[in-house]
Amino acid sequence: MFPIYRKYSNNKSFFKVFDSNSFEEIQVLGSNYWIYPFVAKILPDRNFIKDMIEMEGGGWIEISAEAYNGFKSNCEKEFKKQN
Repeated sequence: MFPIYRKYSNNKSFFKVFDSNSFEEIQVLGSNYWIYPFVAKILPDRNFIKDMIEMEGGGWIEISAEAYNGFKSNCEKEFKKQN
């Protein structure tokens, strides 16, 4: 089942969900991008990941691994990475 891939409809944040407790987010803002590793430590974080996995709340769009990797590759070419 994992990893699974999601994005927001604004195409500014893409997610790679590793399991029910962790994911990676690629976020674009202006000419910069960030890659955030995230590990849930509290219940609200786990609920957020659960909602992402189950696509609850209508905010998620399911994408393929190819779409995620293409977005990541494009960010590396077109934007400046921030830490």
